[in-house]
Amino acid sequence: MPAVSKGDGMRGLAVFISDIRNCKSKEAEIKRINKELANIRSKFKGDKALDGYSKKKYVCKLLFIFLLGHDIDFGHMEAVNLLSSNKYTEKQIGYLFISVLVNSNSDLISLINNAIKNDLSSRNPTFMNLALHCIANVGSREMAEAFAAEVPRILVAGDTMDSVKQSAALCLLRLNRTSPDLVLMGEWTARVVHLLNDQHLGVVTAATSLITTLAQKSPEDFKTSVSLAVARLSRIVSSASTDLQDYTYYFVAAPWLSVKLLRLLQCYPPPEDGAIRGRLTECLETILNKAQEPPKSKKVQHSNAKNAVLFEAISLIIHHDSEPTLLVRACNQLGQFLQHRETNLRYLALESMCTLASSEFSHEAVKTHIETVINALKSERDVSVRQRAVDLLYAMCDRSNAKQIVAEMLSYLETADYSIREEIVLKVAILAEKYAVDYTWYVDTILNLIRFAGDYVSDEVWYRVIQIVINRDEVQGYAAKTVFEALQAPACHENLVKVGGYILGEFGNLIAGDSRSSPLIQFDLLHSKFHLCSVPTRALLLSAYIKFINLFPEVKGTIQEVLRSDSQLRNADVELQQRAVEYLRLSSIASTDILATVLEEMPPFPERESSILAKLKRKKGPGNLHPDLDENRKERSANGGTADHSSTTSNAKSSPLSFVGDLLAPASTAPPTNRPRPVSSSYLLQAPLTPIPLQASAVPVLLSAGPLFQVAASPTPSTDLLGLGSTITTQNSAPPASKGTSLLVDVFSENIAAFPVETPVAVGPVADENFSSFLPNTPQVAYANATLPIAEEPEDKFVCKNNGVLYENQLLQIGLKSEFRQNLGRMYVFFGNKTSTQFMNFAASVVCQDTLQAQLNVHAKPADPTVDGGAQLQQILNIECMSDFVDAPVLNIQFRYGGTLQNVAVKLPITLNKFFQPTEMTSQDFFQRWKQLGAPQQEVQKIFKAKHSMDTEVTKAKK
Repeated sequence: MPAVSKGDGMRGLAVFISDIRNCKSKEAEIKRINKELANIRSKFKGDKALDGYSKKKYVCKLLFIFLLGHDIDFGHMEAVNLLSSNKYTEKQIGYLFISVLVNSNSDLISLINNAIKNDLSSRNPTFMNLALHCIANVGSREMAEAFAAEVPRILVAGDTMDSVKQSAALCLLRLNRTSPDLVLMGEWTARVVHLLNDQHLGVVTAATSLITTLAQKSPEDFKTSVSLAVARLSRIVSSASTDLQDYTYYFVAAPWLSVKLLRLLQCYPPPEDGAIRGRLTECLETILNKAQEPPKSKKVQHSNAKNAVLFEAISLIIHHDSEPTLLVRACNQLGQFLQHRETNLRYLALESMCTLASSEFSHEAVKTHIETVINALKSERDVSVRQRAVDLLYAMCDRSNAKQIVAEMLSYLETADYSIREEIVLKVAILAEKYAVDYTWYVDTILNLIRFAGDYVSDEVWYRVIQIVINRDEVQGYAAKTVFEALQAPACHENLVKVGGYILGEFGNLIAGDSRSSPLIQFDLLHSKFHLCSVPTRALLLSAYIKFINLFPEVKGTIQEVLRSDSQLRNADVELQQRAVEYLRLSSIASTDILATVLEEMPPFPERESSILAKLKRKKGPGNLHPDLDENRKERSANGGTADHSSTTSNAKSSPLSFVGDLLAPASTAPPTNRPRPVSSSYLLQAPLTPIPLQASAVPVLLSAGPLFQVAASPTPSTDLLGLGSTITTQNSAPPASKGTSLLVDVFSENIAAFPVETPVAVGPVADENFSSFLPNTPQVAYANATLPIAEEPEDKFVCKNNGVLYENQLLQIGLKSEFRQNLGRMYVFFGNKTSTQFMNFAASVVCQDTLQAQLNVHAKPADPTVDGGAQLQQILNIECMSDFVDAPVLNIQFRYGGTLQNVAVKLPITLNKFFQPTEMTSQDFFQRWKQLGAPQQEVQKIFKAKHSMDTEVTKAKK
């Protein structure tokens, strides 16, 4: 870089910065800035012969003002003029201003591009570097279109200086990240790969970053880089710290380049060439050996650099998963870090061992550290490290240690941090089911889960225990006895009452022979919890009572008295009232045979993937569930080479489509809205003990293009509370399609009639109370000559917050980040491609229906038409509230996935409260205003007589 002369000191800038720092208040600072802006504006307008130094000084002042948070709306042309200067400092300031302040849509882009082209062709390395840095900093699509072909030529040119090659490689990397479709290496591929042999390690480091990114996109094109990367890594690992003095960091030779080379090798499988593979193995062994050597420096920088290379080498060993010796050595090395005093090392060791536990070669080696991991779970101060310890225990669990690990996790659950309790509950439930040889142990474990952390036991957990108990005759009696004993505690969690009501209603007869658990005692025990429960649980208990009448005729009179009471027949909740009326009438007029038929025992559930495992996958994300990377390997290791498939849990490596069907499980219990008409008792009783939700949430559905029709589910006698046996029928029966023809079929699991690709369906809320309804109130929006049902995602969570995930299915995730001020708002919508396939023809638009167009103005900036696999796309929505409104705008998304057009419609959580502004006032002002509200139209009072008497029992229970 050229030396800066004393004349470039810009004393005026230094004085201005000093004045700003000396301002005593914000008002004084703004006043000084406005004065300076006025002076600069007059200089730019009035003095046509302004020299380069003055332009540079004033542009620097504008940059400083912008960095203080003030808007700058002039001076751009002067900055562009500085690009034509032959002085380094002036050109540098011009490029700096453009990189920071010029928008990619600016009218000056063409002038800037011309100046950049002139500098790139000047062969002056200093000017070329400035131009390349500007291209990378702006990184707009216009820049990529203009220079995507020029930058690779500079990179591989033989006469290009090393510093320029570094800048060109990093510039190309930036353009590839912003506009990958425009960066086509083509003829330059082989020459770019050859840069790994460059003598200048700075060029090699920059080129490795570029090749790693390009190899992830086109691995075949850059396959030749493997041998060169191994050769370069071998030279670095075998060299002494004095051999690479310029690139040695605290006695570690070229640590950044080593890490990048190891990451590049993780893009490919183990080399097929024996010589290259042997050389790579030798490199990895050398790195592991150096980790055992005493440190050459006590400074933390030395250990950080050394450990960075070590952990990346272990990641490569895990990725290849082909060398048992290396895997075991890596496991032992990580085991030493588990007791290291540095918290970050303990965290990284636990995280890496989670992945090692999935390998058949190293699983047994990981298990040897179980006591250390359990100790970390109990004594570690950092919650993130404790969470990784939970993950590792989950990963190393097999049939030999399942009971020990589950017991330790249950013990820790009582004192665990609230942030990880739900995840621990899910993992304990999965392990207890997966490795339960004796299902009595499984029942005990789940009941302990509910006792210790009832608030964190999701519906999926207690649904699953019900399913397993019903499907296994040998555990039904034990489950009934255990639940009966658990319910005798003075305080029981509501989830325990649900499980108890369901199991005793089905299998209470198995323990009724004992005088301590007679039918009347069972009923009294359940009914003592009735008034403390929510409405859905009360509904389930009423179904248990009618089951008792069938199982135990001697308690019929007692139960009828409860059903006949005013608190049931005149209940304010229509669901409880309807159940009480219909159950009472059924028990009065039906014969014993009819009752036995209608209230027969629940049939076994169809075997399918555990909904608990599906919930854990959704919680952890498809790429973060380490223990399930290779379940078959782990089973072979634990059982002497034979995989055990006796567990009811399906293989965890199944397609994401296989667990999206759990969306059909019972919905939330929010207050009813647009409630369907009540169904008859003959249908209600076809689903014994089914807890009917008050409002079934709509199922988010990804729709293919084409004409749409509505779907309703047909009731069957085997309808169950898990929704596992639900079937879908259409108004016009469609012929069966081949397996995997339509995404929609995969979404709704194995029991749903298949549809051809060209016959998409609109699925409304799945509600147990009215499967025969055709859901006429399902909100819809016109889109692309079709009518899309709007995915009814829960909007309540966005009422008091502005960030979160709005919608997610197996292909697409939509996240929001929004901000509002007065009547204006800005919403950043993030579209995440969860697949490895590119979305083509991607388009997202906002539709405001009818009167909403006059009340709310939403302007959506255009989005890129393609979304790469695993990538994320951002779209900005500018919102203006013109008047009060009720409805919400709809976000329509359309794209092609695998050649099929996909449509999604989601309501945007734009509500009126987002535009509220608080009013601050003292208590005296508030009460003064309150007392002024004395006009007749500002005050109202109404006294009326209640239609029904007050429920004294409920009132006492709630005191």
